Amino acid sequence: MSSVSIIGTGNMARTIGARALAGGNTVEIMGRDQSKAADLAKALGGGATTGEWGTTPTGDIVIVALLHDGVVPTVAQYGDALAGKVIVDISNPFNSTFDGLAHGEETSIAQEVAKAAPAGASVVKAFNTVFRHVLEKGRPDVFIAGDNAQAKASVEAFVESLGLRPLDVGDLKMAHWLEGAGVITVGLANHGVGNLDFALSITELTT
Repeated sequence: MSSVSIIGTGNMARTIGARALAGGNTVEIMGRDQSKAADLAKALGGGATTGEWGTTPTGDIVIVALLHDGVVPTVAQYGDALAGKVIVDISNPFNSTFDGLAHGEETSIAQEVAKAAPAGASVVKAFNTVFRHVLEKGRPDVFIAGDNAQAKASVEAFVESLGLRPLDVGDLKMAHWLEGAGVITVGLANHGVGNLDFALSITELTT
């Protein structure tokens, strides 16, 4: 099982934390508001602990569960405290109308995190194509991207501990297209599907 630190105290932090504990992983919650972090850890139960914002996370895997505009500044603030960690970016940088990306270039939040991260840290994009309540109640596929094979293997093992299937889409540059897939899920929710009760998945043909 994995040791996981979650930076953030919102709905995704709660959902991932709950599934992580149910899967036998250790979970640490870190938030700017220490009382909110402590409240979430207590609500999660299962031995979840609280870490101090900006200090070295106890987890080998650090999930940054923040809104997209807070991810890179937070990683930069943590600095060397994240050295040697696997940093997982789950954010979606939607524009104001939720029909495109907030950044106009062919980059991604995960790629910008990699620039801000300390030496020895590895960045993986994951979980961004799954709506929170689907992650909470369903068994969606989880697409991941990253440059470091060992880091991706660690995240894959963590995803499997949640009872979910990890699917590797390639190097970290593919995070840009995963963020685009996040936009597609919103478009489907608003049009082709008409609700939020779904997730993108892969169906393999058998002969």
